[in-house]
Amino acid sequence: MAKRMRLDKLLSNMGFGSRSEVKIAVKQGRVTVDGVRAKDSGMQLDPEKADVVIDGERVVYQDVIYVVLNKPQGVVSATEDSRDRTVIDLLADADRVLKPFPVGRLDKDTEGLLLITNDGALAHDLLSPKKHVPKTYEANVLGDVGEDDIRAFAEGVALDDGYLTMPAQLRIDGKEEREDGVYSRITLTIHEGKFHQVKRMFESVGKNVVYLRRVAMGPLRLDETLPLGQYRALTAEELEALFAVRTARTD
Repeated sequence: MAKRMRLDKLLSNMGFGSRSEVKIAVKQGRVTVDGVRAKDSGMQLDPEKADVVIDGERVVYQDVIYVVLNKPQGVVSATEDSRDRTVIDLLADADRVLKPFPVGRLDKDTEGLLLITNDGALAHDLLSPKKHVPKTYEANVLGDVGEDDIRAFAEGVALDDGYLTMPAQLRIDGKEEREDGVYSRITLTIHEGKFHQVKRMFESVGKNVVYLRRVAMGPLRLDETLPLGQYRALTAEELEALFAVRTARTD
């Protein structure tokens, strides 16, 4: 059965103004449907097939949005906040129309990969504790990270609230001696998403994370060519890989 939608709802949903503004545009003869000037803003049409033009601009219908953001420090992973700038504030007006939201959270001072969508089902599957979707982070840690830490993380460490983490994969990428101590560059893959988890895991072994960025979530990897604060639509291949998470078996 073909999907039907009111003309004013289509134009409003695609960011061409409020319902009342669209109604005025139709009355002024600024909207055509399949080459014919529209007379009724409430007319029903198939949004995927109708050729709708307003003020000379063709309307491209979409009802879902999938973008990947390279989140900078200083913005919060929320749709709105009374004090801080949010990741949604980084989107163009046209990309906010479909009311997208961040999938999961990155701390205010954490950078890196953040998926933003309005697909609630996909978000649920990616965040479901049953799926154990891996998340990979790169960090600078104040402290001499060593083989003991690798083994501890592989077994699971107890956080400050007593929660025992799932086994995680820790890799040491380099070290630097500074005046205030040894700094270790590491890569860590976890399979859950507890509050401040990476920072708390290192605190449990007596070390402090001073810089953190996420570089992967499931099959999605951070686009290294994407500047901080910028975003892009997911490719067809990336979407296919994400959708495969839905059909993946759970323990």
